[in-house]
Amino acid sequence: MKDYIDRLKYNDRIKPFVGAGLIKVPVGQRRVGKSYLLRQVRDEISLAGACNFILIDKENEAFDHIRSASDLTEYIKAKAVTTAGVTNYVMIDEVQEIADFENSVRSFAAKPNFDVYLTGSNSEILSSELATRLSGRYIEIPVYSLDFNEFTVFHDLEKKTENLHLFLKYGGMPFSRNLALNDEQAFEYLKNVFTSILYRDVVGRYNVRNVNFLDRLIRFTADNIASMLNAKKISDYLKSQQVNISVNTVLDYLSYLVNAQIMVPVKRMELKGKRILEVNEKYYFQDLGIRNALSGYRVSDMGKLMENCVFNHLISHGYTVYTGDWQQKEIDFVAEKNNERVYIQVAYLLTEPSTIEREFGNLELIRDNYKKMVVSMDVQSRNTRDGIEHWNLLQFLAHFS
Repeated sequence: MKDYIDRLKYNDRIKPFVGAGLIKVPVGQRRVGKSYLLRQVRDEISLAGACNFILIDKENEAFDHIRSASDLTEYIKAKAVTTAGVTNYVMIDEVQEIADFENSVRSFAAKPNFDVYLTGSNSEILSSELATRLSGRYIEIPVYSLDFNEFTVFHDLEKKTENLHLFLKYGGMPFSRNLALNDEQAFEYLKNVFTSILYRDVVGRYNVRNVNFLDRLIRFTADNIASMLNAKKISDYLKSQQVNISVNTVLDYLSYLVNAQIMVPVKRMELKGKRILEVNEKYYFQDLGIRNALSGYRVSDMGKLMENCVFNHLISHGYTVYTGDWQQKEIDFVAEKNNERVYIQVAYLLTEPSTIEREFGNLELIRDNYKKMVVSMDVQSRNTRDGIEHWNLLQFLAHFS
């Protein structure tokens, strides 16, 4: 009997590559469910024919002895079978914990009776090592915490506004289905998850010495999700708080947090010239629950929480996302997938004429034929204006993909 809930959208992304000779690499923040995704894939494979599974979980102390590529090669060889018609499915969880892992897995991936799956929590290590050693021979599958539809399934909830607020507050870490959705249990768990990520994937991985500054940086960024930031702005703010840190150090520490997949940077696109601008990025948290556990959940933050939520929904559904710049007017999101584009503005409530004019007016300046929409918390959707659609956030999260 299965002890997990299927996450079909990720399974559908992996399924076409099973047995295709490419290494499959689900990548995501710790505790977003990569291990269970491998179980899901394994259960489907086991129904298809003769197979031998070689499972290595680097978060399990039973595998502490596998520390290097040579250790890994020795273990896989000992567990492999050579019976004709049997495929060895190698599945390694948190592979970045094994030094020079790519030297081992590439040799097995080249063999016809092996099919290799790796998961990891450090995007920088995985992307650099795999791109260097396995160029063209792997497929990366980003894995995120639960989207709203998954959240309602995991918690057996209806898709309605009060449950949307639970999602905005506590986020989508899958294990939270085993906890009560209240501050005491949920935030305590999320703080522990964050601490584990911070010390294993940031402090330990990069030998960070100034942990106090790192903590201040995280909390500053958590307070400023959905705001344009750059390293100098952050450095200047910290100096105003009597913390003297160089711009380069800020950049380094931000990159560590991004590589650990705590946060995601979003670049600006100048829409008129179609240039990607290298200054003033926005940062969003991959899981809103972790952000709220660190920074607090306040109704006054609802607009930026909604914006972070819309961003997470877009990337989890395969969109490449930018913030837009059109004639010095900001477009919250320019999202692209399958050679299509959608422009999205996010606002808490469309109650003030000035808010309506800003959100719809900015989009009206863009005269191409791509889809344009405004997403808000208003219960009733408005009529379209100049072809621009108005979606309620609940409707957007439940139906837009």
